[in-house]
Amino acid sequence: MKIRIGVGLGPRAADDEMSFGGLVDWCEKLGVDSLWLPDSVTSDLPDPHVGMAFAAGRTARLKLGTGVSVLPGRNPVAVAKELATLADLAPGRILPAFGVQHARAFERPLFPVPGRRGEVFDEALALVRRLLDETDVTFEGAHFRCAGITVRPRPGRRLDLWLGGSGPAALRRIGRLADGWLAAGVTPAEAARGRTAIEAAAAEAGRIVEDDHYGLSLPVAFGDYPAALLGALRERAPEADPADLVPVGWAAARRMIRACVDGGISKFVVRPATPPVSWAAFLDEFAQELGPLET
Repeated sequence: MKIRIGVGLGPRAADDEMSFGGLVDWCEKLGVDSLWLPDSVTSDLPDPHVGMAFAAGRTARLKLGTGVSVLPGRNPVAVAKELATLADLAPGRILPAFGVQHARAFERPLFPVPGRRGEVFDEALALVRRLLDETDVTFEGAHFRCAGITVRPRPGRRLDLWLGGSGPAALRRIGRLADGWLAAGVTPAEAARGRTAIEAAAAEAGRIVEDDHYGLSLPVAFGDYPAALLGALRERAPEADPADLVPVGWAAARRMIRACVDGGISKFVVRPATPPVSWAAFLDEFAQELGPLET
């Protein structure tokens, strides 16, 4: 398996002078594998698709992903058009990953869906997949319809569509529909079990998820856990050791990555658990501390 480690974008400290453009340029200069943009309306982070387009225009090799963008509540035809355009402008560098709902509960009502969220997600994903892969698409679903549609420009190579989520329904969906898994908020043992569950669901659907298409979004803390972060970790997994979900320091991050690799996870999106004092310093340390783990 090829081990690749990218950077997940997060908020900046109030006195951090590095702009988003500067951060993109620094990633390219350092040879960072990939930069991943979360989906949040109310933070100061860019929209993931707009941010990817901006970053693609400034770089030549940096891969760009969404970590993750929420599909239900968005028009799947428009999403397919956006991804096809990005893939045409930056071939081989666009890494879309989708989720069912926003991480922030108060943002979820901003994206109303025309039915049960999971069902809408499955149908929207199927339509995006067909529009990216096929011409003259006719689709008759419970929520979305189109007749004889061809999205242009056509991607020069097939776009892999990854999904987030870690619950039983999400793992089954990934096995049935997705090209890869980007987990979050799981321990190395849970990640290994998740891969096994996805493989079983894929086999049942007559599919195979490629061996190196299993990933983990990994926050890294520096110093003590802030109270808000500790509370969120305890709410999600009351019995888990917080250090099994959010390592403290680069040495602990390396140990967790190695443990995940042992369990079949080979792609990582590393982000600071809280705004770093300096994004430039964080990126420099990231490249020095984690870069040697890539193969």
